[in-house]
Amino acid sequence: MEQYKQEFIEFMVDSQVLKFGEFTLKSGRKAPFFMNAGAYVTGTQLKKLGEYYAKAIHESYGDDFDVLFGPAYKGIPLCVTTAIAYSELYGKEIRYCSNRKEVKDHGDVGILLGSGLRDGDRVVIIEDVTTSGKSIEETYPILKEQADVKVIGLMVSLNRMEKGLEGKKSALEEIKEKYGFDTGAIVTMGEVMEYLYNKPVKGQVYIDDKRKAEIDKYYETYGA
Repeated sequence: MEQYKQEFIEFMVDSQVLKFGEFTLKSGRKAPFFMNAGAYVTGTQLKKLGEYYAKAIHESYGDDFDVLFGPAYKGIPLCVTTAIAYSELYGKEIRYCSNRKEVKDHGDVGILLGSGLRDGDRVVIIEDVTTSGKSIEETYPILKEQADVKVIGLMVSLNRMEKGLEGKKSALEEIKEKYGFDTGAIVTMGEVMEYLYNKPVKGQVYIDDKRKAEIDKYYETYGA
């Protein structure tokens, strides 16, 4: 496993973004783990987060794209901090773009924040996590309505490795199949389990035998 992935896993648990316990997800599923990117709140955390995203995007998609698109609301800070990191790490100027939940009809009018979209733009969508793929159903039409763009891929921070809307493949696999662009994650839940299993991080073991059994049982039902 790449060094930046190991560091990112420790970063998630240390920032209390990835938690283990009993959680009811938006989908109604009862899960033994929960990931909330909204818990990245400090300047240092956001700077590191942007760097991890930039490294994963660079590894997956290279530099041949123009725009990072972050769906409102959590995607807004993600695409901003990743665009900054991309400039610093790779010397590549990437524009950032997000959508508004409501169309603005005065001043900076329209549905977009940041850069506008132009015909021919190559776009990477950036999100925190994709559990079912529902968010892309909302995001993709917005992009295509604004300009004739080409979506290069989607990057999330954690691939939960769960069944998507159709209930057979993972959400990321369903998105790739339906829309025809690549999908990726900084880390997968499988990598998280492999790295954290019975391994102390700053003196705490997050996945012991009991927790691993709970996660394994969850994936028997919801795993892709």
